[in-house]
Amino acid sequence: MKKFFLILMVLFWSVSWFFAQKASSQEAPQSGSEQQDVMEFSAQKMSGSMKKDQDYTKLSGAAKIKTNTMEIGADTIELYGKDFRFIKAQGQVHGVQDEDGLVFSCETMEYDRQEKIALFSGAVVLEDKENEVVAKAQRIEYREVDALALMQINVELTKKDSISTCAFALYRKEEKLLEMTGNPQVIQGDDTFRAQEIIFNLDTEEITMDGRVQGTVTEDGETES
Repeated sequence: MKKFFLILMVLFWSVSWFFAQKASSQEAPQSGSEQQDVMEFSAQKMSGSMKKDQDYTKLSGAAKIKTNTMEIGADTIELYGKDFRFIKAQGQVHGVQDEDGLVFSCETMEYDRQEKIALFSGAVVLEDKENEVVAKAQRIEYREVDALALMQINVELTKKDSISTCAFALYRKEEKLLEMTGNPQVIQGDDTFRAQEIIFNLDTEEITMDGRVQGTVTEDGETES
């Protein structure tokens, strides 16, 4: 029991020292160098190992991680890879991406700290606070560098009175464009639009449709198809 406790204490000290070194290097960056990512963490339990280039730590019970751009909470969070490059969160995952103003929740999340790519899976809800957009899907990949979200399976995106649904969608946050395929449909109030491909400008509400275009437009109590 004493040996196990000693190992756990050494592991905790090693991980804490690693993050402290990262924080120290960020506070005094070299001229012209890129800002290093720093992590803060907390949990009820922790286990893992510190093998060379194979760092691994598992946080359990109200686990939380905070990086320079991301805050993540979940039942369990795993950190692995060289310099803890990868993060995997499972169970009641929730958090925010501060730089782009995103709030998210899902069942499972994987995050590459080096490439700045997040993969959300299972009942995903991604809210873009800046553009007042809420996206739902079974799988969403978000690329921070490009501010780009790739959405798959049962996609639904809502902005004010517009609801867009499809099987696959590409959301360009900066351009406020939604590109949809896989039986896409846009509903704006009482109006409905369908086609093989739809590009929807969420800012101007301009719709571009291609292939088997169909629609229902309601004006002054009359319906036109």
